[in-house]
This record gives sequence, C-alpha cells and structure tokens, in this order.
Amino acid sequence: MKNIILPTDFSENSINAIRYALNFFEDNKCTFYLLHTFTPAAYHSGLAFHNFTALELVHATRDVAVERIKELRDDLKAEFKNPKHRLKWVVDFNLLISKIRGLIKEKNIDFIIMGTQGATGAREIFLGTHTMYTIKKVNRPVLAVPSGYQYRKPREILFATNYKILREEELDFLDFFTRLHSSRLHLLNVYNEDLDEQQRKNRKKLSDHLKDKKPVFHLTEGKDIPEAIEEFQKENNIDLIIMVHKKHSFFENILFKPVINELVYHTNTPFMVIPVREKKNREIESL
Repeated sequence: MKNIILPTDFSENSINAIRYALNFFEDNKCTFYLLHTFTPAAYHSGLAFHNFTALELVHATRDVAVERIKELRDDLKAEFKNPKHRLKWVVDFNLLISKIRGLIKEKNIDFIIMGTQGATGAREIFLGTHTMYTIKKVNRPVLAVPSGYQYRKPREILFATNYKILREEELDFLDFFTRLHSSRLHLLNVYNEDLDEQQRKNRKKLSDHLKDKKPVFHLTEGKDIPEAIEEFQKENNIDLIIMVHKKHSFFENILFKPVINELVYHTNTPFMVIPVREKKNREIESL
C-alpha cells in the first residue's frame, strides 16, 4: 500500500497532476491524500471578508475549500472507479510545506505528486515555486507533472546520475518504477570527467542490480548537463526523468537558481526527484 500526497489549489494544472497520479498507480493499492492548504489573505472572493473577524475569515475560507475538495474527490471517484484506490481529503489553515511534513510523519507518506507552473512570458519555468520548495524542503520523492501533460504509460525512464552516491534506497526505487509499467531504464552519465574508482563501483552495482531489466547506459559527452538531459529526453521519447537531489550538489544548482535570473531548464516530461536523506548509514560507502 502506497501513501501519496496530492496537493491541489483547484487549478487545472493541479487537477491534471492528480489524474496523472491515479493513472500512474492504477494497478497499485494506494491511499491518496488530496491536500489543500490556505491562508485567507491569499484568497480573493466576492464575499465581504473585510467585515469578518479573523476567526470567522478562517472558518469561512475553510468551509469553501472543504466543499470544493469534497466535490473534487467525488468527481475523481466517479471518473476512475478504482477499488484499489482510497481517496481522502485534507484542508488546513497552514503553509503547504509545514502541512506536507506533518502528513509525512502522521501517514507514512511515500511520494508527493504535484503539477508544475505553465508558461511565463515566452518561456516555461521548469518547476513551479511550490513544487521547487517541496523538492528542496521535504524529505520524500516528489514527482512534478508539467502543465497540460497528457498521461501515457512510462515505457521509457531516464535516470540521470553522476554515480557519486548510490544507496540501497535508489536501487529499490529504480527497481520498483521499472517493474511498475515494464519500463526500459536508461542511465545517463551526467559527469563530464572520467569516473573515479567509487563512481565505477557504483555504476557496476547499478548494472548488476538491474541486469534482469537490461538497462541502457549513456554518456553526455561533455555537454551542458541540463541541455544534454533535455536533448536525450527528446531523442529517446523519455516518459519519466528521475534524478537524486543532494543538498549543495550541482543538481541543486541546476534546479534552484533563482528563476528571475536564469531559467536554466524546461521540460515537458514528468520529473521525479529523490532526496538524499540526512543519514550517513543509508549511503553505500563501499560497494
């Protein structure tokens, strides 16, 4: 049984990501938590909120959100009719990251799946603000679904790695996701120098662990990393990109540069980020 958080602000973008999640885990027993967080100041409504007390404002805002999330849940149940799925809802006067962290502890959450922002001017933001900070601040894998993406089974999965860190958690993760849809796994070396001894050991560990799935290994050949990943995705019809996020790594530099300064990467492909949890004993020090 997988426990999955599906944040929503009731936008088309967030609901599209929810539908993606229900399709993606169609054959798995899952409990999905439709999550909506709010602060009344962020709401704009025809109601005369300025006449309310602060407490009345919170209650009124919550009542509206509860009705909307119940309606969304009922619509999804009617649309998908999947006996393997349980749909629950959570509405809370809280910040999104704080509530997600609370649910992780309370509900033993496995994944968070959410939509990315759409176009801004002539270019697309790779990750929307909420998605970006969820990846950065929450210690669970996050799957970001691009705005407007139409679900298709992930037959081709790309794992972009520099082979510097490899934990049993990543091996199990890749094994699960390749089995889920009988996907072919591509491993793209995004390290622009010769591999050191530890990296070669990690690469061999990956190859041995996944040998029954016949993974395909690729090299970026010294190209700019974001451009190489984007180019590879397009050339190989990749359906899902997976990367590991380690704080202060070059991946963090790619993902979290201020978007107002440089939009370094955009994608039309669902993108999952696995966090490196802050526990040294979970890393494979010697393989």
